[in-house]
Amino acid sequence: MVWLLQRETRSKMAGTRSSSAKHPSVVMTTETVADVVQATTASVAMTSPSRGIAFYFQCAVVAIGVVGTVANALILYALVASKQHQKHVLIFHQNVLDFFSCLFLVITYALKLSNIYLIGPSGYWLCMLIPSENLIWCAVVASKTNFMIVTIERYLRSVYAVWSKKKLHRWVLYLAIAFVWISAVVHMFALTFSTSAVVDGVCYGYVTWNGRVSQIVYAIWHFLSFYVIVLAIFIFCYWRILVVIRRQALAMAAHRSAGPSTAQALGQLGLHQIQTNVTKTMLFVSASFAISDLPLEVYSLILSIHASANLTILEGGYYAATFLSFLYICANPFIYAVKFDPVKRVLLRLIPCKKMSVQSTESIEVNVARTASNRSGQSGK
Repeated sequence: MVWLLQRETRSKMAGTRSSSAKHPSVVMTTETVADVVQATTASVAMTSPSRGIAFYFQCAVVAIGVVGTVANALILYALVASKQHQKHVLIFHQNVLDFFSCLFLVITYALKLSNIYLIGPSGYWLCMLIPSENLIWCAVVASKTNFMIVTIERYLRSVYAVWSKKKLHRWVLYLAIAFVWISAVVHMFALTFSTSAVVDGVCYGYVTWNGRVSQIVYAIWHFLSFYVIVLAIFIFCYWRILVVIRRQALAMAAHRSAGPSTAQALGQLGLHQIQTNVTKTMLFVSASFAISDLPLEVYSLILSIHASANLTILEGGYYAATFLSFLYICANPFIYAVKFDPVKRVLLRLIPCKKMSVQSTESIEVNVARTASNRSGQSGK
């Protein structure tokens, strides 16, 4: 996580401006800015292989950030074109957050590759916003918070359908969106401004902790709040949702076997299929989060708690864990494109060779619906 931008004191960097500027993401556990200055003027030089790994890692992050930004933009377009942004407000907001996460990823790591020398108030504010990765983690923290709210909303709509129709008004969803943004901005800005500094023209993010205790407490709190609790909510809510969906599917099957379908039964069947499709999509997204975010969360927790652990952010394990976490952010739109039917249909229309098949499929669905409606009308007479 963000404290992985630090390096432990034993891994101090060389003190020249040139070497510091090339590697702004150093890690150390310090208490004051003076300690940071002393650490950066240490005589332990950084090895060239680490520089190479860092450079290629940053280039790879920029690449996946560009792909993720474009893919999320397409998903947002498909959600608006299919009018799903009105039906699934929180899911649309989840994709907005993923879009900003990818966009900030590109901006931040492109700036890191340019090695800008920071000076004066403008340099300080630039450090607090971009090189410290503040904007990235604001969007990521907001995304995780929104993800929990989406899961709870899906749970309420599936398990307590009648209650949710009465209580989950649109203003409640907008209030939840406002909470997501406010909580993430307050959290990350307070953390960044209290633990980051500009030293010798280089931005050092999350290094000036008020002692080891505060760093350890924050590390444990963050791991519990943004991984363990999130995962527990996923497991409980989607387990209950799947139980309800299975029960509804059995009821629908028994109803169809009892006699001819009515218009009301067809409507309930269509609604059930829509809810199932949305739930399956979010279940895949949740599983991807649980798998991809675990290595970085565990690595960062170990690095923060055990100062004597033989781990630094310059090792391959850190780059692999971080890359996997960033890759999840950029891979989400592809899950929506494959699993969410309304989005899939809109995206297929953008492919010329697929337009005819999509149109024919939609015409068949319309004809089936009309036939069912006519039959129900005749049976009513």
